[in-house]
Amino acid sequence: MSETNSVFIGKKPVMNYVLACLTLFQNGSESVTIKARGRAISKAVDVAQIAMKRFATGIKVKDININTEQVKSNETGNINNVSSIEIHLSK
Repeated sequence: MSETNSVFIGKKPVMNYVLACLTLFQNGSESVTIKARGRAISKAVDVAQIAMKRFATGIKVKDININTEQVKSNETGNINNVSSIEIHLSK
């Protein structure tokens, strides 16, 4: 899967990411990956649920990957474990 079919969840409102997913599907993508880390994981789940249940009922969750990444803090220099999730949606 190419990175162009990925939606990275950040600090924007949930509906911005839902619109991004729906736009990718409208432009011919067969699958879209929603990626998030840390506190944004709950927002990623919301994006997937809203896209599937409210807007595009033909979309299904194909796969979910969870992982832990080690990230070095800029302030302290310590290495922290950060949870991450990838939700693969497909038509």
